[in-house]
Amino acid sequence: MLWVGAALAAFGAIGYAWFEAGWLRLRTLEVEIPGLPEALEGMRIGHLSDFHFGALWSRGNGAGLRAGAWVAECKPELVCITGDLVSHPRGEPRLRAVLDLLEATYVVLGNHDVAETRDPLSRAVELHDLEAAVLLRDTAASAQVRGVAVQLVGVGPRTYARCEAHPWTLADPSAGLRILLCHFPSIVRTLPAGVFQLVLAGHLHAGQLCLPLPRGRRLTLAHPSARYVSGVYATPGGPLHVSPGTGTTFVPFRLFARPEATVLVLRRSSRVVEAGPVPRR
Repeated sequence: MLWVGAALAAFGAIGYAWFEAGWLRLRTLEVEIPGLPEALEGMRIGHLSDFHFGALWSRGNGAGLRAGAWVAECKPELVCITGDLVSHPRGEPRLRAVLDLLEATYVVLGNHDVAETRDPLSRAVELHDLEAAVLLRDTAASAQVRGVAVQLVGVGPRTYARCEAHPWTLADPSAGLRILLCHFPSIVRTLPAGVFQLVLAGHLHAGQLCLPLPRGRRLTLAHPSARYVSGVYATPGGPLHVSPGTGTTFVPFRLFARPEATVLVLRRSSRVVEAGPVPRR
């Protein structure tokens, strides 16, 4: 009977989507960086995002633990984590276990971390001190990598939501490499050109629930109009990498949107980017 076949197909799709939520992809990507100092050619940055530790029934909890372990094994020179670390206080031990594995780690928070979400199962966790990582809340930090000053600037979720985030005011023009961390990819719409050489974000889970379309395209059901969903993009605000993240929200499923841990390998670009005007808010 048709309804039996339809029911079996529906249960099969749900089962696959639950499986895919834990089917972690490990990826190394090269990113061309305008103005990258010669000494930083080949520099590696581990990028993780959207653990959502503590989400009920989600295989993303295990995927996040494996992602952290893999990045630790890769020994990148910096690790950047772009928000939505936990979905519930019960996920905090997993988060701290991952952070204990990593070195030279810089973190920004996402909207779930401060309970600004429509997910009824999400609860905020007060992550004021991550101990094993540097938490950037509309602040900047500096690191020495291969003898070059690298600046990392972080945007907080609340100032972003209120349109009060102005990260370019924190940028140090003397730094050899300036990296911006923000949970939300759309931050690039506000950035003046040439201020940051790399922007890292997350938030969209590669769409989390997607439908395949012809010519390798996908329809992201939750964010059908989103321009920057996952991967590397050239934007007016600088090269942008959007992490697919490892967790789930609302439902413990991923469909054609596998979780991912990424190591970015920086390559010098001969392209010169001139400084643009400061955006008006």
